Amino acid sequence: MDDFEAAASKQLTHKAWAYYFSGADDLISKSLNNSIYRSILLRPRVFVDCKNCSLATSMLGYKLNTPIIASPTAMARLAHPSGEAGIAAACAKFGAMQIISNNASMTPEEIVKGATPDQVFGWQLYVQIERKKSEAMLARINKIKAIKFICLTLDAPVPGKRELDERTKAIASTPAVADIVKSSGGHEITGGGGLGQQLFAGTDPSLTWKDTLPWLLKHTDLPIVLKGIQTHEDAYIASLHTPQIKGIILSNHGGRAMDTAPPSIHTLMEIRKYCPEVFNRIEVWIDGGIKRGTDVVKALCLGAKGVGVGRNALFSLAAGGPEGVERMLEILCAETMTAMRLLGVDKVEDLGMQHINARAVEQQLYDGGAGLDILGSHIKAKI
Repeated sequence: MDDFEAAASKQLTHKAWAYYFSGADDLISKSLNNSIYRSILLRPRVFVDCKNCSLATSMLGYKLNTPIIASPTAMARLAHPSGEAGIAAACAKFGAMQIISNNASMTPEEIVKGATPDQVFGWQLYVQIERKKSEAMLARINKIKAIKFICLTLDAPVPGKRELDERTKAIASTPAVADIVKSSGGHEITGGGGLGQQLFAGTDPSLTWKDTLPWLLKHTDLPIVLKGIQTHEDAYIASLHTPQIKGIILSNHGGRAMDTAPPSIHTLMEIRKYCPEVFNRIEVWIDGGIKRGTDVVKALCLGAKGVGVGRNALFSLAAGGPEGVERMLEILCAETMTAMRLLGVDKVEDLGMQHINARAVEQQLYDGGAGLDILGSHIKAKI
């Protein structure tokens, strides 16, 4: 994945690179998202027949050929003219799920136009201050058969301080960028500012468990997946909102929102420690920092059902177009399968805690107590 990043750095404009690469403040969370995986060791078993190894899995009841997900990433046409449709074409070849960004550089109809009959998409929602804009968009999404769920993003109610992006003073002066910003509910910020700030300009920061979920369910019958869960408490609360909430994505927005927020692996292990029943109630997916197949395997061992990649998709798209994304998925899938075979596992569902040693990471986990007794009824939405 580092090779794709290096190649992309030579292909992208300075503004596009700054937008894709940037993280919040000192990039601590962005860096930790990946480095934390190096502290988790694998425990290979021997004398196990792993000749026939499969990555096949299911998410939200849909059959997929891989647990690797193309996470929602904005403005893919800054990387390559094929944009999000190029990512979709690559996902189709590997039977991978794709979540379409709220701030995509193409319409959702354009992105799914070439989809295969069994291809699975989700659509990311940033709720707008002008709710009618979000409601109109949801009405469109409800009519697109390829889109199977809504991914409500919660980890960035306001934009993080992404200094590299801000320093470019990337005013939406070109028609293409201006159209994307406008269609996503944002607007040009007087005096400059990064693309991230412009895209977030119309986002509603006042979302709550009690008010937002009932509103959303009035405007869609699609399953809801909550993206941006960063504590076991919020994972537990989400699990109380079944059957409407089908899943959660553990994410710190790629280290682009709050710096020093925990890496998603911490949150995954927190859930195992304090409220493991969450795994039986809803699906738990994870993203952030995935660069190797061993990273994918470690997340699956800890209980994740799906593993998202964001920047990898953008960088590989910039490096080689749709074929670059295909190559990225080919490498990650091959590495994941190799890791499984070396562990002595031939099916994704057989991966578990017995295959890893995460003691070094356990020492870093939050230890303030579960606190579940004070959660629940006073937070649960009336839906």
